[in-house]
Amino acid sequence: MSKRFDFLVVGSGIAGLSYALKVADHGSVCIISKTSLDETNTRYAQGGIAAVTYQPDTIEKHLADTLSAGDGLCKPEIVEIVVKEGPGQITELVNWGTLFDKQPNGLFDLAKEGGHSEHRVLHHKDNTGYEIQMSLSKKVREHKNITILEKYFGIDLITQHQLGEDIQGKQDDIECYGIYALNIRNNQIETILAKTTFIATGGAGNIYQTTTNPPIATGDGLAMVYRAKGEIENMEFIQFHPTALYNPKERPSFLITEALRGFGAILKTSQGKEFMHKYDKRESLAPRDIVARAIDHEMKARGDDFVYLDATHLEEKNLKEHFPNIAKKCIELGIDISKDRIPVVPAAHYICGGIKVDTEGHSSIAHLYSAGESASTGLHGANRLASNSLLEAVVFSDRAAKDAIKSISSLEFMEGIPDWDDEGTSHPEEMILITQNLKELQQIMSNYVGIVRSNLRLKRAMDRLEIIYRETEDLYKKSTVSLQLCELRNAINVAYLIIKMASKRKESRGLHYTIDYPWKHIE
Repeated sequence: MSKRFDFLVVGSGIAGLSYALKVADHGSVCIISKTSLDETNTRYAQGGIAAVTYQPDTIEKHLADTLSAGDGLCKPEIVEIVVKEGPGQITELVNWGTLFDKQPNGLFDLAKEGGHSEHRVLHHKDNTGYEIQMSLSKKVREHKNITILEKYFGIDLITQHQLGEDIQGKQDDIECYGIYALNIRNNQIETILAKTTFIATGGAGNIYQTTTNPPIATGDGLAMVYRAKGEIENMEFIQFHPTALYNPKERPSFLITEALRGFGAILKTSQGKEFMHKYDKRESLAPRDIVARAIDHEMKARGDDFVYLDATHLEEKNLKEHFPNIAKKCIELGIDISKDRIPVVPAAHYICGGIKVDTEGHSSIAHLYSAGESASTGLHGANRLASNSLLEAVVFSDRAAKDAIKSISSLEFMEGIPDWDDEGTSHPEEMILITQNLKELQQIMSNYVGIVRSNLRLKRAMDRLEIIYRETEDLYKKSTVSLQLCELRNAINVAYLIIKMASKRKESRGLHYTIDYPWKHIE
């Protein structure tokens, strides 16, 4: 027996929850989360959300900063949409209960981050994402039209593929009717039918050994849309956050927000020497692609495992009041951020590409939308400007919601959808077959498809990935579905897309830096 909803939301971060709240007054809504409603990438976002609020900042300045960071590949019309509509969405977040830090005079306490020409980042201490997540989760739980299915995992989209129809021709001919989902509690696969489906599953940082993403970030939505023949783009642009806390025993890596550099902290070598002036006139506040490559270069040149972020010259009370969670985390490791330098290292952080969507968040598959990190709107180009991602998520969730609401009355549920067929399969004999392939995948991506690449490294990565892909697909065909096996399969799909698109880009641009095509800014 299938479940039926007007609006299906896959993922429960800022994109999924803000969309759900906006469509919930127009029909039944289902949100599925593979862990709990609150365990999302959004929850771990420290720095904040960028938006123009006060003079001397202007829309034009935010536009220019975004375009500059994107290294010529942003879509100007999309940048204009997000920057202009962003302030209105900030107001909506505040109305939903989000508390952003304010000055004694009642104005927002705005931070400045790398690549920004003005202070424009709204924040809540150093745990902005957590504040947004909790306020949206509370509103969602209170809405009578929203059903929340926790510990449900989307396996595959239900499209014309499953119905056996002839889908030769344009991708626009493909329609989405919902998803097959694994109820993790009882290991049963359920059919969830929907008139419209919204993918907001976040990123895929866990295809790398070192990442700031939570373990759930395995590219599930991206992989589902790819297998359904939806358009995916710009996957070569993987942003490594320059400053994750160096602590090899911990995974995911603890993020040291860029706002700390905006507050005045300075990057230094293990010998205590400043180095960012060699790479960019903005020094420690250069865009993330430049800072991450500079750190990578300095570490390799010296044979070091990390560099330092030095905040010891800053006033102690203000420092610890603005960054209480970073101070607490560091003290647990014996580091007093007011007296000791913080060891940091780049870590996989954000995918700038993803499911290609139009100005209304609609994918190439009919009735299927996406927003947030899983989507590629054209805002980020070759490199995301700090704190633009949360803004993009709420703006495009709003646009997708308005578009879905307009069409919902004319849509019907698809009848005759078959149940998932797991007949003839058995449980994998050994879990090591899955866990070892995941480790190998992470090693391949970190060693060959990281901050610095080459044609040879990419070819080697693809050759190695091909072996893992064949082994995993063979295991998938003869095994009953499990969360671990599906996550591995999705991670392999996403890794393939990254390598394939990186191999096709015959230049160094933004986050895609290859030694075969030197980038002019690196000396």
